Amino acid sequence: MRHAHPAGIGMTSQRTRDRLIERLQEEGITNRRVLEVMRVTPRHLFVEEAFATRAYEDTALPIGFGQTISQPYIVARMTEALLEGIEPSKVLEVGTGSGYQAAILAQLVPMVYTVERIPELYEQTRKRMHQLGYRNLRMTRSDGSWGWPEQAPFEAIMVTAAPEDVPESLLEQLAEGGRMLIPHGKINGMQKLSLIIRTSATHYERETIETVSFVPLIQEQFR
Repeated sequence: MRHAHPAGIGMTSQRTRDRLIERLQEEGITNRRVLEVMRVTPRHLFVEEAFATRAYEDTALPIGFGQTISQPYIVARMTEALLEGIEPSKVLEVGTGSGYQAAILAQLVPMVYTVERIPELYEQTRKRMHQLGYRNLRMTRSDGSWGWPEQAPFEAIMVTAAPEDVPESLLEQLAEGGRMLIPHGKINGMQKLSLIIRTSATHYERETIETVSFVPLIQEQFR
């Protein structure tokens, strides 16, 4: 899984990226593989050009279409928690957005399947991921609450938009022993970030990781 990592200059330089990694470590991120992948991934290429100089701040940024690229701490925290104790062969991401989270995952697992609802964002991100050389990534445009049943089951599922309740279809696509990270709850304001582990065919364990703020998962029910 080798990918091109274009170097930045000035506010997007490696020194600026290194400072972000130091901050993530100070905030409690310990997984060395996650930190190293985030160190080399050019986040400035995943945001609107007007915000490129802020790409390595630990903050969420707009990417157009009413969507955001998540705060680096949240990306690191969710990736670390998703992969803790498992080595999944394939991961489902719901909510491709700019593709940044998918790019992080694609450098850590053999295959990433990712679903995006917004047509313009889907096309824009598909081109970006191809240009950056992420070959172990499959994208489709679909209502995220459907997941990607044709490719299920998944040993890991990451949801990067918040439904009010965890969609049953996503629970069904989680393999036994698999882990899902999903923000959910009230859409105005904050949500709970839950870790769900499927312990058997009919049983799931849930744990709240922390409080987060994500864009809502719109369920239009198209495929």
